[in-house]
Amino acid sequence: MSETETKQPDPKPMGGQDGDSSDPDLNEQECGDQAQAMAEEVARWRDLAVRTAADFDNFRKRVAREREEAVRYGNQDLLEQLIPILDNFEMGMQAAASDTSSMIYIGMEMVRKQLAEFLVQQGVEEIPALGTAFDPNIHEAISEESDSGKPAGQVIRVTRRGFRLRDRLLRPANVVVAKA
Repeated sequence: MSETETKQPDPKPMGGQDGDSSDPDLNEQECGDQAQAMAEEVARWRDLAVRTAADFDNFRKRVAREREEAVRYGNQDLLEQLIPILDNFEMGMQAAASDTSSMIYIGMEMVRKQLAEFLVQQGVEEIPALGTAFDPNIHEAISEESDSGKPAGQVIRVTRRGFRLRDRLLRPANVVVAKA
């Protein structure tokens, strides 16, 4: 061997591998830090998984509730459009009531009963108004009149019937209210 080819001493410390420190306490410190970092990472992912599962469960419940409402109130627009037609039909019934034995009146009465049954099957009910206390949530006051026999705030006349679909208001009842 020549002088230039002389063997160089190994720069690694004896008995260690690449990156190993000769201080065993330092190695344990690094491992502890890594273990803690990994534990924090696991906790973060576990928290994310729990939150995602809760969000998904809430989403499922909301979709089920919205689907149920769509089924319960899906025909609300149709019923809102049918109510004025029913009002006009009732006015025709009042006009035909002068001859209750006529076939026209008898036929109209049969149709009125069928309409009433249909509305009940759909969950539509008439809002009680006459003789009740005025409620701005379901009644619309169109005027006040003095009526000595009625307490103030009581409905004394209904000018247009009101309806609700289950627990939703379709149309408020137009009423005349007694004033003090």
